[in-house]
Amino acid sequence: MYNRSVIKEKTREAMASVLPITAIVAVLCFALVPMESGLMLSFLLGAAMLVLGMGLFTLGAEMSMSRIGNLIGAGMTKSRKLGLILFLSFLLGAAVTMAEPDLQVLAANVPGIDKTVLIAAVSLGVGAFLALCMLRILVSMSLRLLLILFYALVFALACFMDTGLLSIAFDSGGVTTGPMTVPFIMALGVGVASIRSDENAKADSFGLVALCSIGPILAVMILSFLYSAGEGEAAAANPGSAATTVEIGRDYLRAIPHQMAEVALALLPIVGFFLLFQVFSLKLQRRSLLRILIGIAYTYLGLVLFMTGVNVGFSPLGYVLGEKLSRGDLVWLLPPLAMVMGWYIINAEPAVHILNKQVEELSAGAISQRAMGLCLSIAVAAANGIAMIRVITGLPIMVFLAPGYLLALGLSFFVPRSFTAIAFDSGGVASGPLTATFMLPFAMGACQALGGNVMTDAFGLVALVAMMPLISVQVMGGIYTLKARRAAPAAPEFGDNEIIELWEVC
Repeated sequence: MYNRSVIKEKTREAMASVLPITAIVAVLCFALVPMESGLMLSFLLGAAMLVLGMGLFTLGAEMSMSRIGNLIGAGMTKSRKLGLILFLSFLLGAAVTMAEPDLQVLAANVPGIDKTVLIAAVSLGVGAFLALCMLRILVSMSLRLLLILFYALVFALACFMDTGLLSIAFDSGGVTTGPMTVPFIMALGVGVASIRSDENAKADSFGLVALCSIGPILAVMILSFLYSAGEGEAAAANPGSAATTVEIGRDYLRAIPHQMAEVALALLPIVGFFLLFQVFSLKLQRRSLLRILIGIAYTYLGLVLFMTGVNVGFSPLGYVLGEKLSRGDLVWLLPPLAMVMGWYIINAEPAVHILNKQVEELSAGAISQRAMGLCLSIAVAAANGIAMIRVITGLPIMVFLAPGYLLALGLSFFVPRSFTAIAFDSGGVASGPLTATFMLPFAMGACQALGGNVMTDAFGLVALVAMMPLISVQVMGGIYTLKARRAAPAAPEFGDNEIIELWEVC
């Protein structure tokens, strides 16, 4: 069982993620942008709830979701029935996505689309592509070929769909690969890959996140042809008007029961699926089962705290801050401020450090963790800066996404396939919880104040953040390839008339 030291470690990791943004916002609000004291206090309380919620949620996901994914993945393969494996993978992918906190935040902030409809469409998209991922692992399909085919389909559909939903479609692909979905999908892939014994089985377990992030994009695109968006308002656009500490406390107390019900509903499908699998197939021992159930309890409690802190205090201040910074000459502070925030967000993500270590091991030390971290920081900072330039100028999202993905797919022909898989997987790592909970509301507030179209100009930020690592990680892979070639011993050269003694050559 996990002890207090592990809980403290997870809380410290969450604090490292939330604290930089909190500190930057505090400096801005106390020195440059006047903010209502009630809203500021609510933000600080929300930040504290985010830290505690993220810590408990991460711990719970590690104890339960990763373990459930591995067990079910290994259990499904015992049947050796392809149809059953694909069907169960579809159900599992859809079920686990419904509980993804980043998706919950995005869906609450999309005006004009019912939250339940959007979550259902995205979940079905992940489920369909998780089934495809399992098929790819079992029959060893080429990841590069699948990425090229499906991104070609994505950009073909983009030419015909409603531009108001285009940015949201790409954002959906970024938010679904979050702290709930990624550990589960990766563990499920490892479990299914265990059925194969060839040398490429482990390598084929990479790329699952990359493919699963395409599913939501296509799902929302299809939704745009079937569903007519109406009028609505983003959750972050309601900062509240609490002026006293008692009113702030009441706001949080009113929000907690609502979030408890929503989180329970979101977790119910995956928990119910696991319990059915336990009864009919897994039959875990009491101790192992208890450990997973405690992990689910941690996940539930963490999600409730996280969602309450985000919706009541954290996101609303981000929206108001973006709104106030868009007045007068302060508007030109938006890109550099967003870049600074992006730099600190990516540096504080625990999953990024795991990715950096993984790349260092893959390259046998040719690419250090420090170099990889610097590359990712520059990429995410640039993505946030570009997003704010879009907010100010109204440039279409496809101006950046089309050449960006074309470059990323082109690089896949020149770098080792393991770097391509890790690069496309890393998009979900880069677009972590703070991107959806703070940076997106920040962009929405700025866009609203400038009189822009929130649907087309503000949304797309998550998509840009998810895209940049596809390029940066593969560039690192190219550097590794060049270094490896230079380090290889050169063959000896001989003149045309020179007598060669073979034992000297060998």
